Amino acid sequence: MAGMDETLWQRLLRRDAADAGLCPLYGPLLGASATGDGCLVLGRLAQSLDGRIATASGASGWISGPADLEHTHRLRALFDAIVVGAGTVRADDPQLSTRLVAGPSPVRVIVDANRRLDGRYKVFRDGPPTLLFTAADSEGPDHLGTAQVVRLPRSGEGLDPAALLTALAARGLRRVFIEGGGITVSRFLVAGMLNRLHVTVAPLLLGGGVPAFTLPPALAPADGLRFNWTVHPMAPDILLDIPLRRVALIAD
Repeated sequence: MAGMDETLWQRLLRRDAADAGLCPLYGPLLGASATGDGCLVLGRLAQSLDGRIATASGASGWISGPADLEHTHRLRALFDAIVVGAGTVRADDPQLSTRLVAGPSPVRVIVDANRRLDGRYKVFRDGPPTLLFTAADSEGPDHLGTAQVVRLPRSGEGLDPAALLTALAARGLRRVFIEGGGITVSRFLVAGMLNRLHVTVAPLLLGGGVPAFTLPPALAPADGLRFNWTVHPMAPDILLDIPLRRVALIAD
């Protein structure tokens, strides 16, 4: 299976006593998806106690601790494709690899509807294969550095998450990890395109900055989105594992 960390996969199947703690967290991510597009999609954010994923200046490294960073790399090894928005590339210039754990690096998928990124960033220069998803009306060549450009119809201010998943599934990339940032994860959440959501909360107060989620505001607490979750310790942080249904959560 593309993007699968075979060592972790085998350990989870055997349910080794030493790995019993891994099974509840990673086990649900290893099954097949029952959705029409065949995709299993995980959203992922790490935030401060007051709900921020970066300071007002955009600094985000590192809000969570080393254990959470290793968890992120382990997730990358379990998925076929990792999706991030243009803002994450611009702010962090990430490699999006699995250098901290055993297992293959996923295909890197960059969402840049308006095609504002250039070839200076690491994801366009070397490393695992990269796809740049942009709007069909955005100008430019069919490659940016080493990345292949994929054009999709524009949907509002960005790209339609469902169309993006369909395009990935057509390439055999059905296990999809939405790593960030907050706007990208929020768009998949609102569109009902997430099977699961991992949110790490760090014991840190920033007092302001970039919010974790960007959603239409609720008029009253009863109108907000309420979920069930399982809490996993990831010292010094906690990880919230939230199962979701693949239906739109907020009507247009």
